[in-house]
Amino acid sequence: MTANTNAPLASSPFDSVSLRALAQRALDTMGVTARLEDAPVSGADTIAVRSPINGRGLGVVRLDAEYVAQSDVDAAIARAVTVFESWRSEPAPRRGEVVRHLGEQLRRHKEALADLVQIEVGKIRSEALGEVQEMIDICDFAVGLSRQLHGLTIASERPGHRLSETWQPLGPVGVISAFNFPVAVWSWNAALALICGDPVVWKPSEATTLCSLATTVLARRAAIEAGVSPDVCQVVFGDAEVGRALVADHRVPLISATGSTRMGKLVAPIVAERFGRSILELGGNNAAIIAPSADLDLVVRGVTFAAAGTAGQRCTTLRRLIVHSSRLDEVVDRVSRAYSRLRVGNPLHADTLVGPLVDARAGAAMTAAIESARREGGTLVVGGDRCLLDEAPDASYMRPALVSMPRQSEIVRTETFAPVLYVMSYDSMDEALAIQNGVPQGLASSIFTTDLREAERFTGPAGSDCGIANVNIGPSGAEIGGAFGGEKETGGGRESGSDAWKAYMRRQTQTINYSNDLPLAQGVVFE
Repeated sequence: MTANTNAPLASSPFDSVSLRALAQRALDTMGVTARLEDAPVSGADTIAVRSPINGRGLGVVRLDAEYVAQSDVDAAIARAVTVFESWRSEPAPRRGEVVRHLGEQLRRHKEALADLVQIEVGKIRSEALGEVQEMIDICDFAVGLSRQLHGLTIASERPGHRLSETWQPLGPVGVISAFNFPVAVWSWNAALALICGDPVVWKPSEATTLCSLATTVLARRAAIEAGVSPDVCQVVFGDAEVGRALVADHRVPLISATGSTRMGKLVAPIVAERFGRSILELGGNNAAIIAPSADLDLVVRGVTFAAAGTAGQRCTTLRRLIVHSSRLDEVVDRVSRAYSRLRVGNPLHADTLVGPLVDARAGAAMTAAIESARREGGTLVVGGDRCLLDEAPDASYMRPALVSMPRQSEIVRTETFAPVLYVMSYDSMDEALAIQNGVPQGLASSIFTTDLREAERFTGPAGSDCGIANVNIGPSGAEIGGAFGGEKETGGGRESGSDAWKAYMRRQTQTINYSNDLPLAQGVVFE
C-alpha cells in the first residue's frame, strides 16, 4: 500500500504516565473515588485500563467497596428488583427529577468525562464532547417526556363503559454497550428507562471501564440529590460471562444490547427463550447514493465525515458510496483529495481529525478487508496503510481507505469496523436502490440529490429499507429527537427519541364499567 505523504501525523505525548495522570485528574474532578495505579496489582477490586492512543495498558483502577460489590451480577439484579418495588410507584415527573439532576451533573463535568472518552476510545476532542452533549440532550428530552407518558381513551361499544390504554413500568432493564459510544448509548437507555419507572443494570464494554465508572458515579449522585435510592442505576464489570448472566436472568424483563450482529445472534435467543424483550442495535453497512444532480460540495463534506469520523468505528459509518456513472470520476477525485488532507494521529492533539482504531485486531481486520477487496476486483484509490508512530508503536493508526469496486461483492456486503469506503457506480435509480438494499444490514442510508422525485422515492415505501434514511446528509450523526435503530440484521430495535420510550414499559388495556348493567362485547348474551 502506498503511504499518503500529504497527511502529516499530529503529535502529542503518548506515554502511559501522562495518559494515566490525565485520566486520574478527570476522575478526581468528577469526585470518583477510584485510583489508577501503575503497579501490576490484581484482585477483585482492580480492573486493567488500556488506551488505544498508545495501544498500551495505563495500569489498573482500584475500585472502592461500593463498586466492588456491583461486580456481582446476581446481587446487582437483586438490588434492582428491590428498588423497583418503590420506584415504579413514584410519579413519572418525580422520576424525571433524577434525570434532570443527571443532566446537571453532565453539564458540570462535560470536559472531564470527555477526557475519559478520548483516553479509552481514542475520539478526537469535538467528538468526545459531542458524545457527552448527546447525553445531556437525551436527559433534557426525557425530563420533558416524564410529563407526557400518554395513553389512549378508546370509544367503547358498551354503554356506561370506559375503554383506555395505559403504560406501566416494566422492571429492571439490562443495558449492554459497546466501546465506540461508551456513555451516550447508555444514556439513551437509562434516561428513558428511569422516567418509565425502571431501574438500570449496565454491563459496559471491558475497554471503557473509566467512562462507565464515572458515568455511574454521576448517575447515582443524581439519584441521591433527587432523594431516591442510588440503586436505580448500577454497573457490573466483567467479561462476556457477566453479560451472559445479565441476559439470561428472568428478573430482567428487557435487555438493550449494542454491538455486532454476531453478538446479537447470541443474545436474542437467550432472551426470547425466557420470554423477555430485547432492543438490539447491531451491525450497519451504510450507503450513500450520489445522484447526477448532487451538490458535490455537500457530498465531499458529508461523505468524508461519515466515512472517516471516529476512525470508521460508528455503527452509522458510511461504508458504501454508490455514485451515478456520470459523476463517478469527479466524486472519486474530490473525495480522494479530501482524504489526502485528513490529519491522522493522537486524538488529544487539537489538529487531529482521525484517531486510532480500538486495537491491533481492528487494524488487522481493515488490512484483511482491503486485501479481500483487491481479490474481488477492487482497486485501492487512497489510504489504507498503517501509520507507524515512533511514540506509539503498539497503537493502530490507519489512514482512511477509499476502494473502487466493480460490483457489490462479498466483502462489500460485510461490515468492517474501520474506515474503509467502497465506491461503486450505477446507471439507474432502480440499480442504485438494489445496491443500497442488497446487504444483510439495514441501519442507516442517505442520498445526495436536488431532484425532488429522487428524494421522495428514496424515502418512500419502495426506497431505502433502512431504519434511517437521510437526504443531502450522510448516514451518521443522528439527533436524539428521532428514534434510532435499523432493520434486518441490525436487529429492529429503537432507542432515543420519538416513542422509543414504549419499549421500556408494558401496555395495559383497561375497561371500567361505571353503569349498573353488565353488557357483554360483540352482543354476546349469557343470562
